[in-house]
Amino acid sequence: MDWLNAIVQGTLLGGLYALFAAGLSLIFGVMRLVNIAHGDLIVLAAYLGLTVTTATGLHPLLALVLVVPTMALIGYALQRGLLNKTLGDDLLPPLLVTFGLSVILQNALLEVYSADPQKMAAGALETASFSAGGLTLGVLPVLTFAVAIAVIWGLQWTFYHTALGRAFRAVSDNQDIAQLMGLNRRHIFGLAMALALGVTAIAGIFWASAPALTPRSAAGV
Repeated sequence: MDWLNAIVQGTLLGGLYALFAAGLSLIFGVMRLVNIAHGDLIVLAAYLGLTVTTATGLHPLLALVLVVPTMALIGYALQRGLLNKTLGDDLLPPLLVTFGLSVILQNALLEVYSADPQKMAAGALETASFSAGGLTLGVLPVLTFAVAIAVIWGLQWTFYHTALGRAFRAVSDNQDIAQLMGLNRRHIFGLAMALALGVTAIAGIFWASAPALTPRSAAGV
């Protein structure tokens, strides 16, 4: 049963990494932008969640109600104010800008939150478990996996069944033709980044509810 337990636990952990990757793949798929600062933005979302839970006493999952829209606004402002200016045929400018953004975020988080390990208290959810088929599964990993499936399904549905999704696909296929058809590509790119960082906020909250949290871990996310 040890091999089965390893497979199941690894699969559940994969749900968390799927959340990490969903925002990054959305950004690259729509804008062809390689966001080197993506891991640091996950850590930023986690620390925003830590701040909210500390200040209000909310459970980390309830803090998502505040953290997700905040990260979405940050994403829209970041894309419209900075990253849109770097997009073009050359991949180097966005790489350099997001690398610089990564350095800024890491050092800012170190200054504000220090390098001491911190984590959000998820209460009984952290240690809750149940038995299934002779295996003992943690409630939090299973919940994370379920949320990852829901988020990825939601993104898929958005892309193929909504006007916003059609706009994302249009500017991804051909920005110039999409612009001629009346789509403001800069606004669409901003919405894509907002959606990506909203997903990133979910990943950051679930990640920070379990392991020790420190800004220096951003490079390893």
